Amino acid sequence: MQADLARMVACDTSFPPGAGYAAFAGLMEELLEPLGFVFRRVSVPEALWRAPGAAGERVNLIASRAAADPALPVVSLYFHVDTVPPGDGWTRPPLALTAEGNRLYGRGTNDMKGTIAAVLGALRALAGQGWPLAFEPVLLFCTDEEGGLYPGVRYLAEQGFVRGHLLSFNGGAVPRIWAGCFGSFDLLVRVQGRAAHSGEPAGGVNAIEAALPLLNALAALKQRVQARASALPPPPHYKGRPLTALLTIAAAHGGQKGSALPGRFDILLNRRYAPEESFETARAEIEAVVQAHAVGTLGVQTELLGHLSPVADPTGPHWPRWQAALAEGFGWAPESFRAWGASSSSDMGWVQAAGIREILLGGLGRPDNAGHAADEYTTTDDLLALARSVLLYLAADFPPR
Repeated sequence: MQADLARMVACDTSFPPGAGYAAFAGLMEELLEPLGFVFRRVSVPEALWRAPGAAGERVNLIASRAAADPALPVVSLYFHVDTVPPGDGWTRPPLALTAEGNRLYGRGTNDMKGTIAAVLGALRALAGQGWPLAFEPVLLFCTDEEGGLYPGVRYLAEQGFVRGHLLSFNGGAVPRIWAGCFGSFDLLVRVQGRAAHSGEPAGGVNAIEAALPLLNALAALKQRVQARASALPPPPHYKGRPLTALLTIAAAHGGQKGSALPGRFDILLNRRYAPEESFETARAEIEAVVQAHAVGTLGVQTELLGHLSPVADPTGPHWPRWQAALAEGFGWAPESFRAWGASSSSDMGWVQAAGIREILLGGLGRPDNAGHAADEYTTTDDLLALARSVLLYLAADFPPR
């Protein structure tokens, strides 16, 4: 598993831009072909995913067993193969696996290439022992979960490629019953000014300065938005505080040098909205603030860069078996499981919108594993525990207690 993970980390699938998907699909084909899997590549049409910062073919890979048993029910095992960019602050090489004791460092080890390594370990063990299966596993290696405009699993679900119930590995190494999650969208706000020499500013319009009333209005909107509580049960670390809607001014870009007035200023907003809210209303609220505070600019345009739909009530008849497998694999007491939601988001909302309601959740995430941050890591203990859980879930002779 560690050797597999090292090769995955070295294959750069950072989004943006998402240019490494075809190479990663090739790596998965190489690792799974000896286990008797056959493959289908499905690319998302460029017209659906094209957005600023995105580049490269959106190759999604479907892997199924060549000797599939048609009598077995299908379970679709979902992974997103993209990672966030390495970013700054690393004390170890982000695109190389570094093993230090029990810890395995590298971009994607925790979110979520480590889960692929664990599932491959489970599949090798099942094949090596010749154990009969309870389900026919179909592996989905999907693109653009990390904020893309049209996630790969959305396209696969809408095109009918997702079958059975779905097991998503975009969760944590915690005894959790998934109660759902918020939706999320990224909105680019482009403020237009007019460039000019800063020593001769007559006739120019400083786009950054013109945007100050808008930034203040967005900060005020943030306070109103974040006063709205959701009915989703909050995580244990919230200590009873409710989950709330969120608005974040996530990035701002404008200007190049001191001798020139900036002619353009880009503001990136992220809005997390609860299942009780609607995307249309949440976006319209922001658009109204933008248009009302565009005074002094030469125009303001908005562009949707990414959108994940909320997930509501994903449980179903297979959950007791998965909970029993997790309890056995990680050593958790059955009574330790708790149901909670999250203000983080998932592309599983698009799967539900396509008609597949039951989505089981597992994964490697822990609060201190630096997911999306410098020196991201997972542990060999968690890799083994997740591999055991998957093995038990797929094995025909595993009885839920």
